[in-house]
Amino acid sequence: MNTPLSDAPLRVGVVGAGRVGAVIAAALAAAGHHVVAAAGESEASRARIADLLPGVAVAKPSAVARACDLLLLTVPDDMLDNVVTMLSASGAIRPGQVVAHTSGRHGLAVLEPARLVGARTIALHPAMTFTGTAVDLPRLAGCVFGVTAPEEERALVERLVADLGGRSMWVPEEQRTLYHAGLAHGANHLVTLVTQAMEMLASAGADDPAATLRPLLTAALDNALEHGDKALTGPIVRGDVKTVRAHLADILDNNPGTLDSYVTMARATLERVVADGRLLPIQAAKIYRLLDDVETSGRSVPKHWFSDGTQR
Repeated sequence: MNTPLSDAPLRVGVVGAGRVGAVIAAALAAAGHHVVAAAGESEASRARIADLLPGVAVAKPSAVARACDLLLLTVPDDMLDNVVTMLSASGAIRPGQVVAHTSGRHGLAVLEPARLVGARTIALHPAMTFTGTAVDLPRLAGCVFGVTAPEEERALVERLVADLGGRSMWVPEEQRTLYHAGLAHGANHLVTLVTQAMEMLASAGADDPAATLRPLLTAALDNALEHGDKALTGPIVRGDVKTVRAHLADILDNNPGTLDSYVTMARATLERVVADGRLLPIQAAKIYRLLDDVETSGRSVPKHWFSDGTQR
């Protein structure tokens, strides 16, 4: 079993001073730990070090690793394996040192080279979006951290998360990718969805699409988080076939780049409201036919939709 670290402040080093790394290091510094060195190659990374970690030495990754008790690896997911392997093989990582990464996708397996040389390994992912500025620091209060670690490191993990002002969510190793996919689908894809909605409102003449959407989106998000599918409203839940048809026609005419996501989300919404009994299958079938029509029409309004003189 590993010898527990004392409650004394840790010497912290960060490799990869991107939007996440510099902020997490600054938060640990605010909690009383000593950030002793940071590695960052780009001008943006060095600017973040200067802004968020003033006075902290900028060094090569191997020098950062040798200087600290807690090594934060905050590099992109696809680089993490190579960074861990290089630092472990070079002797920069030592027995008893704590090596943590902030990747959502990865768990402990990617840190295996460090474990094999005697390091204590943990996965510590903040479920938060970052700007890489001081604006992010107060956002860490109450932030959930998706953590994976050996049982003997539980106390250490809880201490670090508490120092960051967050809450721990323990994620099994085999569920790390699914955990991260849920966050990406809920947050990253939401940005695309909201941006497309603002573009449609701008096309419709809104002078401030963000201000138009903000109250609606705030209420919708709060309701969804509180009530799940029960929060769904709108034409699909009501089975308003003509409204959905008009939506599709105007999207094709004015914002065709949004069509695919609208159709995909409409199908997903239909499946959920039919499954919970709010929309009868016979009503849903009419909307499904509209979605099928628009996907097979060559990205143009199907001629038969309004051939009877029906208005959009």
